[in-house]
Amino acid sequence: MAQEYLLFLDTETTGLPRRWDRPYAEEKEWPCIAQLAWVVYTTAGEWVKSDQDYLQIPAGRMPAAAIAIHGLTPEFLREHGQEPAAVLRRLLQDLETYHPRVVGHFLRFDFHVLGAAFSRAGLPNPLPGLPQFCTMKATWPPLSGAPHHRHLRLHELHELLFGRPMDRLHDAYLDAAATARCFFELQRRGLLPPAKLAGQLPLSVPGAPASLAALRWVGVVLGTALLFLLLWLAYG
Repeated sequence: MAQEYLLFLDTETTGLPRRWDRPYAEEKEWPCIAQLAWVVYTTAGEWVKSDQDYLQIPAGRMPAAAIAIHGLTPEFLREHGQEPAAVLRRLLQDLETYHPRVVGHFLRFDFHVLGAAFSRAGLPNPLPGLPQFCTMKATWPPLSGAPHHRHLRLHELHELLFGRPMDRLHDAYLDAAATARCFFELQRRGLLPPAKLAGQLPLSVPGAPASLAALRWVGVVLGTALLFLLLWLAYG
């Protein structure tokens, strides 16, 4: 089914995942979201709505290295941050209402930190069931004129496409809006044909420990059964 809407999102967090393969229930493996923003457009490029908010985080979860990047201090978030579940419910509502293609720059990161946030809040995670698109992956190999032979950061892609720097970096709302601008400009230039838009493999949720343990158990049982069968065939 063709998507009628696009939802561009971005997050600012307490850091990077410790291990990308760990289940979301292992909360310490995944960073907390300090700012979440999303912008909804029609596929024709018409703005529909936008939303953004700061989120409260647990005490002791914001390292100095993260503050140096986005400037969101624990004191600021205590005063201005909302309960994460309240903000996530608004996002859930928009995902259910518009059933959009979810777009981000380095979407893998936002996909997983949101999955962990939904898990912490006890909310369903609809992201794996929605079509997805990453503008960072879509611009590899690098576009003509790219400053580096690697995946472009959002501000590098924006400056390459528009010839001017972004107003500010590491603000989730501004980054989500910039991702939308880059997406539609890439589309205008003919660099996002339908096949490329639909061709990215969907991201998946890391497996739960119980499921992995069950698979290991099944493997042991099958291996033992196979061994007995081989012995029976050889000596029976």
